[in-house]
Amino acid sequence: MNRTTLSLIAGVTALAAVTGFAAVSAPDPGAAEERTGAAATLPVERTGLLCPQPSTSDLAETTYTSFTPVTEGADDKGTAVLRAAAQQSAPEENADGESEDEKDGENGEDGSTGENGEKDEQGGKGAAKDAQADKPVLQLQAPGKPVAVEANGADAPALVGTADGRFASGWTAQQTTEVAAGTGRGLQGVACSAADTQFWFPGASTDDSRTDYLHLTNPDDSAAVVDIELYGKDGELETTVGEGVTVKPRSAEPVLLSTLTAEKQTDVTVHVVVRSGRVGAAVQALDDETGGDWLPASADPSGSLVLPGIPKDAKAVRLVAFTPGDADVDLKVQLASPSGLITPAGNETLHLKGGMTAGFDLGDLTRGEAGSLVLTAPDGSVPVVAAVRVLRGEEGKQESAFIPAARPLETRATALDNTGKGTTLSVTAPQGGAEIEVTASAGTKGGTPQTKTYTIKSGTTQDVEAPVPAGLKGSYALTVETRSGGPVYASRTLARTEGGVPFFTVQPLPDDRGMVAVPDASEDLSVLQK
Repeated sequence: MNRTTLSLIAGVTALAAVTGFAAVSAPDPGAAEERTGAAATLPVERTGLLCPQPSTSDLAETTYTSFTPVTEGADDKGTAVLRAAAQQSAPEENADGESEDEKDGENGEDGSTGENGEKDEQGGKGAAKDAQADKPVLQLQAPGKPVAVEANGADAPALVGTADGRFASGWTAQQTTEVAAGTGRGLQGVACSAADTQFWFPGASTDDSRTDYLHLTNPDDSAAVVDIELYGKDGELETTVGEGVTVKPRSAEPVLLSTLTAEKQTDVTVHVVVRSGRVGAAVQALDDETGGDWLPASADPSGSLVLPGIPKDAKAVRLVAFTPGDADVDLKVQLASPSGLITPAGNETLHLKGGMTAGFDLGDLTRGEAGSLVLTAPDGSVPVVAAVRVLRGEEGKQESAFIPAARPLETRATALDNTGKGTTLSVTAPQGGAEIEVTASAGTKGGTPQTKTYTIKSGTTQDVEAPVPAGLKGSYALTVETRSGGPVYASRTLARTEGGVPFFTVQPLPDDRGMVAVPDASEDLSVLQK
């Protein structure tokens, strides 16, 4: 094997080590002649996504959606499949002393769905669940067209999925759940995410009014071991069983946060550290009075954070922030509005003590206009994680959602399960103007894609009038691509009104990491020859 090949393989191996689950094919030798010493950018050839168990409510109605945008240069073959993960937690026994899982095994029903959204019915106590886990819940047929299935009730499963070939680059999945009543009633949405080894969740709670679950999903064939750390207003909370939590292979494990500590606190930061293996992680935060939603992980600790897309009609905004180190920090607070960066009166700076979680009520921060929070530590010297809890609606009929500090949309990102009404795409460019292109895909049941281009001025947030597929039937995907400038941050809000309550959910749009830079072989060879 020559040195050129070795250099290329080393670059790809390093990529896989960083991302945890990515692969690319070797570049076309003919394309090397067109390069001028720069790295080649190629579509990712393999990737994975994990979706947590949607709900424990019998009233839950969940839609799973999957989509891959059309990517130039992608392979012409491949698959993208989501399958049910095993549920690890022991079920409660019924009055006859027989577990609910045993009864489900006899009936061949575990709530998972096939390609057409129908329950699979197979006999046998254990065989039915094994067969069901192997059967696709959702499988893409072609790039550029989303597919969706429904799964109702508390038995809708967590999902483990992989995509390769033409489906890998930009593959995105989403689950959206509506709960009509009870704790956590409202609209709950979360984008399925890749496995990782560390997560931060500021904005969780162990208070009596909240029921917060940390959902852990293991995609691999070996067990993962996880440590869960909780930080409150006075520092780290004493936990009883937070260390060495085992998540069995290809299974999902919900952990009720209030069972990890005796301390009841309104604002808690959860730190998940994986000792061995890797997991997907998300917090489901459910409130007795103000509904609930998913709290995705915050961007990595940083001295500069952006929390994009606070709804313009937000009635209350509560910021929860945490700095992992021992140093205190005074955060500079700005709101990126449609007209530019402004400083909220009375909240110009917020003081954080090292290692302690702090919550700040910012009121009706946006005052009827689109907005994004921009947080900055002096000189960027102290890393911080943060999230906001947003309330919409009048007292007694309010719903809540969470927006964590987001990663920038460097090239492309996609939001799924959009409808003709009730979809808001919010885009901010806090440090410099940008041009973006937004494409509405075909619908899940029909429609013609549409594309629009927008200019986002520096320091502003805009709720753009996103395109809708012509002749739309079903739901559709919105893909945002940066064309110039930046950095850009974006989020998507889904909203509908049920019984006078404004149900809504907000998902930040991180870069889909569908393209990867592969070292130029000829350039690497020249370095080795020096």
